[in-house]
Parts: sequence; C-alpha cells; structure tokens
Amino acid sequence: MFKSIIISIFIMLSFGLSAQDIEWMTMNEALEQQDKKPKKIMLFVYAEWCHNCHKMNEKTFVNTDVAKYVNDNFYAVNFNGEGTEKVNYKGFEYTNPNYDPNRKGRNYQHFFADALQVTAYPTIVFFDENGEIISPVMGYKSAEDLEIYLKMVATDDYKSVTTAKAWQDYQQNFKPEFKVN
Repeated sequence: MFKSIIISIFIMLSFGLSAQDIEWMTMNEALEQQDKKPKKIMLFVYAEWCHNCHKMNEKTFVNTDVAKYVNDNFYAVNFNGEGTEKVNYKGFEYTNPNYDPNRKGRNYQHFFADALQVTAYPTIVFFDENGEIISPVMGYKSAEDLEIYLKMVATDDYKSVTTAKAWQDYQQNFKPEFKVN
C-alpha cells in the first residue's frame, strides 16, 4: 500500500514537472522583443467576467502542445480588454480612461481593444513580425480548435488562405498533431 502511494506521488510529480506554461508578457514587452528578435505575436484579449476566457486559460492554454508551440513561435500576450494597462502601439499610447474600479462585471473597453476592433471575448489577435495585424480569431477555442490557427499563422499559410474556398480546403487538408491533455 505504502509503495503504491509513493509510486502514485512520483508519477504525479513527473507529469507536473513536464508541463510547460505559456510565457505570457505585456504587449509593450512583446513589441520590444520584436525589435530584438522578430517573432509573431499572439494577443489573447480577455475580460475578467468572461467565462470562456477563464475556460481557455484553464483548458486550452495549459495543453502541453499548445504551450510549447506558442512559446516556440510567438510572443504570447495576455491582455485584459477592459483593464488599465498602457499600450504603446504604432506611435500612440492606448489607455482606458473610462475604467471604473468600483464597477462589478463588465467595464469600459480599453482603447487598444477598440482599435483592434475586438467585439467579443475571448478574442485572439495575431500580429506579424513587424507588429502589423494579421487577423483576429473570436470565441472560445479548445486546444484542438486553436491548433489550425496557430500553425496557419506561424507558417505564413494565412497569406494564401484568402477565400472561403481556400479556408475550406485548408481545413480539410490540415492534419492535427496536438495531443489532448
């Protein structure tokens, strides 16, 4: 019995040590890193009250394959679309002057989220190596759902997927590889 408990603890610790977390940063940090080492940005726009945002943090972003792929191919940004972080983007400082710290639930949307035309939470916005917007992806995505977008952006395949038919073909030919945790 004691031996079984020890083995179980060892196995649980082994899995815990092999887990990989996404290396989140601010948008300003990601843009600074792009100047040093060009890499695409994956911006996760969330709101505190958003159930599906929390679900993505608890299920999607903890997936080992997702975390490794994101860390290898993107600067990952976790951005509160209703928060107070100052963002310096393309020569403009974006803020949220209407933020009300006493307000419960929904708050005022950050000007940066407005500029990105975020209309729903969660939204993932991809940027190229020069900080130019590639595309937003709205709504909850499981690890399996997110894989196609991550790989399409990271490999620049998005440049040739310019029609509904091209997207349909891309989806049909896509071979998912991420394991479900």
